[in-house]
Order: sequence, then C-alpha cells, then structure tokens
Amino acid sequence: MTEDMVLPAQHQPVTVGEPLLEVSGLTKYFPVKGGFPVRRTVGQVQAVDGIDLTVRVGESFGLVGESGCGKSTTGRLITRLLEPTAGKVSYRGQDITHASRRELAPIRSEIQMIFQDPYSSLNPRQTVGKIISGPMEINGVEPEGGREKRVRELLEIVGLNPEHYNRFPHEFSGGQRQRIGVARALALEPKLIVADEPVSALDVSIQAQVVNLLQEVQRELGIAFLFIAHDLAVVRHFSQRVAVMYLGKIIEVGDREAIYTRPRHPYTHALLSAVPEVSLTDDGDSAGRERIRLAGDVPSPISPPSGCRFRTRCWKAQDKCATQEPPLLRISGNHEGHLTACHFPEDPTTQARDEDIVLDPALAALEEEG
Repeated sequence: MTEDMVLPAQHQPVTVGEPLLEVSGLTKYFPVKGGFPVRRTVGQVQAVDGIDLTVRVGESFGLVGESGCGKSTTGRLITRLLEPTAGKVSYRGQDITHASRRELAPIRSEIQMIFQDPYSSLNPRQTVGKIISGPMEINGVEPEGGREKRVRELLEIVGLNPEHYNRFPHEFSGGQRQRIGVARALALEPKLIVADEPVSALDVSIQAQVVNLLQEVQRELGIAFLFIAHDLAVVRHFSQRVAVMYLGKIIEVGDREAIYTRPRHPYTHALLSAVPEVSLTDDGDSAGRERIRLAGDVPSPISPPSGCRFRTRCWKAQDKCATQEPPLLRISGNHEGHLTACHFPEDPTTQARDEDIVLDPALAALEEEG
C-alpha cells in the first residue's frame, strides 16, 4: 500500500489470525426455465446450499470436491461476481452480501480473484502492461513512480521479464499467462485472493511453479487465500485448513493434518483413496492405503437426495440418512476445529482395509475377470 492511500476505519489492518472473511448460510439457486411458448421457471439448480466457512487473516483455506459440487460458484459469491440467493458474507465484520457497487468500491481492491483459465481470463487485445495496470486505473490508484514502474515490479515478482510490458497474451505460454493473472490480482495489494483452480489447466511441471509462486507471495505479503481445487495433492501442499464440498454442501472441514490423515466422512475417505500413491512396497502394491471406488456420478443439483446428499453413493447409508440431514459438528474422536456432517462416520484412519470397497458392479466384474 502506498503512503498516499488511506483506508476507511473499518478496513485498517487487523491482527494476524483474526477472521477476515466469514460466510454463514451462503446459498445460490439458479432458475431452470422451460415451457413453450411461455417460458417459466420449472426448477432450480441448487449450486450452493447453506454453507458456512471462515478464512482468517494470512491463512490459506482450501476448498475441494468433485467437479460440479459448487466450489467455483462459492468463489464467485464471495467476490460478489454473483448475487447470493440467501445467507451472509462478511468481510472484516462488514456485511457485503447485498452491498451496492458504491458500498463495495472500497472493498473491491482488497478481494481479488485468480481465474481458472489463463487463456480466456486475459484480454487478447490488451498488452500485459494494460492488463495489470487496469485495476489501478479503475480504482484511481497512482503508485509512487507511476503505474508502469509498478507493473514492471509485479512482473518481476511473479517471475516474468519486466521487458514483457508491451507484449500481448498470445505471446506467452499457459504458465506465463497464469503468472500474469497472479500479477493482476496483486496490483491492488489485496488482503484476500480467491484462487479458482489456478493450476488445473496447466501442465504438471508448471503447476508446481505456480503453486510455489503463490506460496511465496503469501509468505512475503501476508495475503489470505481461498484456494479452490479438485486436486487434493495440490491443496495439501498449499492450504493450512481444508473444507470438503459435495453437491452444494460442506461435509467436512478441519486442519490439513486432520483431513488428510484422520478423515471421518465416507466421501472424504473416497476422495483420498483416489489420490495416486507413488510409494510402493516390494510387491508393487500401494503401501497400506485404503481403496474405495464409488458407483455413478454426483446426483443432479436440480433434485438432490433427501437427508444426507451422499447417501446414494455411500456404503454406510441407513434409513436415518434419508430422513435426517446430518449437521456439521465436532463428533467424538475429532480434534478441535475438525467438523464432520455424518450420522455414521468412518474410523479416523486411511490405512488399508481387509477388503476394498467397490460400489460399482461393472468395475467389480472387470476386476474379477482380470
């Protein structure tokens, strides 16, 4: 922040570790239109359905789950790119759920977003200098030494040549374009960055470079991250706390150690068992990891299952799961801050079971034939 920039009283620096972003009951339903010749609403896509989460100052909070579970919609609701259907979004104690453009103006610069696609998120008609300086121009920010000097500094921070100032996006690789996106997000010195699957479109070798860059930026500038991804290995490397999302609901949340070594929700177990394991025993089998194969795809968010939304794919489901939605709370055996939404939680371990869980009959038949 430059010396001539003064934040309103409610946006003065706060103590590291205090809540920065608080989300309560956040909901987003998209209408489904049908009918002819008069179109009318025939249903609703329940993309996000009453989630709670807190991101603290300077921390990295991971949000994981299968494609279509509502992760990206959550990120857009938090940045107010989408209007919530219900719930509350608070930033530094200020309710911004339905704030107007004028009310959001002093906050916009503090909450930035890194988009998933490094190709479509950059204007092909603008130079790199124009893209990165755009947020400063919109917010009337005049850094010391001018905007061009600041842009060149940002390019150097993200590992690009400052001489690339006048180049266009098509002259860069995917990894370099994502670095430009990171530089743009840093232009206004934000306090919170929502990173929406920032490495999913990149090669594996480039993914590591971008993740390490984000970690270095967080360490040096103290920026909080909401890191949205479906790659559990990347989230484990980057995030201190993790929330697992399924069909619009958060079904488990806790610190990194608890989620990855002591998961309790069956869906979290299934997700972790799908992560490739490179450590091998002498026999060539994965070293002591449980193996779970789920049947079918995620149900439609237009008509989600009653009760627990995971019950249609769960090996522990009982009648209670269909009639009562499990609350997200601390259950017996969980550490402080480790919350799980399950009536019949799994044991807190990821060790290999006596028998693999295979819920897909076709897959089981193929394995028997093999």
